[in-house]
Amino acid sequence: MTPRHLAEEDVVRRDGVLVTTPLRTALDLARIEPPDEAVVCLDQFLRSRLVTPADPRAAATATTGPGCRAIRLAAARADGLAQSPQQTRLRLMLHRGLPAGARRELASGGGREVLSFGWPERKVAVEYESVWHGEAQQVGKDRRRLNRPTAAGWTVIFATAADLRDPVALVARIAAALNAPRYA
Repeated sequence: MTPRHLAEEDVVRRDGVLVTTPLRTALDLARIEPPDEAVVCLDQFLRSRLVTPADPRAAATATTGPGCRAIRLAAARADGLAQSPQQTRLRLMLHRGLPAGARRELASGGGREVLSFGWPERKVAVEYESVWHGEAQQVGKDRRRLNRPTAAGWTVIFATAADLRDPVALVARIAAALNAPRYA
């Protein structure tokens, strides 16, 4: 790989070692990673608050040269709301195959629940469930949280890492729920 000159503002000293700033690192990853993984990387930087949502978008606009389009695309698609890389991968997959669903707080009768993705008009939500959700301290908390939307008539579809390896089946399952007749 050809060495390149970095702007002075892109380099900081940490524990006596010169390293790139979080923003420079995020942009470099967006430049070299495949498109979905570039978004995963940016989402993690945003989630950790190492960069603000405006930072990569502004920097992407000003970036020129090789990879600038990849950086702009990743910056436009990253939202920093995912709690894990798998949630970002799930969001990107769903947006390719289904009407846009956004991570949001959803009114669910007994209160407001934060679910991974939802289509409020259809009362359908998708919840990403990692291995951690099976831990004893998490199971009861998750069930109580998800019982409220279910009691309010929501269909909650659980997605796992295995589902991400079979996106056609997962999208079909969600599409069926979105198209199912709803009764008051």
